[in-house]
Amino acid sequence: MPQSHAAVLVHLVFSTKHRQPLITSDIEPELFPYMATVLRNIDSPSLTINGTPDHVHLLFRLSRKHPLCDVVEEVKKTSSKWIKTKGVSFAAFQWQAGNGAFSIGESVVPALRQYIANQKEHHRRQTFQDEFRTFLNKYKIEYDERYVWD
Repeated sequence: MPQSHAAVLVHLVFSTKHRQPLITSDIEPELFPYMATVLRNIDSPSLTINGTPDHVHLLFRLSRKHPLCDVVEEVKKTSSKWIKTKGVSFAAFQWQAGNGAFSIGESVVPALRQYIANQKEHHRRQTFQDEFRTFLNKYKIEYDERYVWD
């Protein structure tokens, strides 16, 4: 086969440092499109992005040219720098060091888009920590609770 083809869908989840509620309604309408632009610029177009004041969910198609770790680093690094330009209250902004990246199939995209779109409603009933533990367990990822949070 002379060409390489790939269809790798990634559900990426990460929080602000110490889960501080820094993604305010003032910054959110600019942040999510900014993240989508970063992803598009590294050949990993977003399908949807949303979150709450303390974390974000991104669904995107992973580029076949860039490893996942580089895509995650670029989105977090670039968006963190951008947020810091948005005023004094964001000067110390940081994302948590880690993240959760979960592979999904094409058939799950509509349900996951809906899930991501309803984050604020969802988190009236469940904390970010409980949600993240659920993902880790669902995907059978072994973890040590002492090293999940920062």
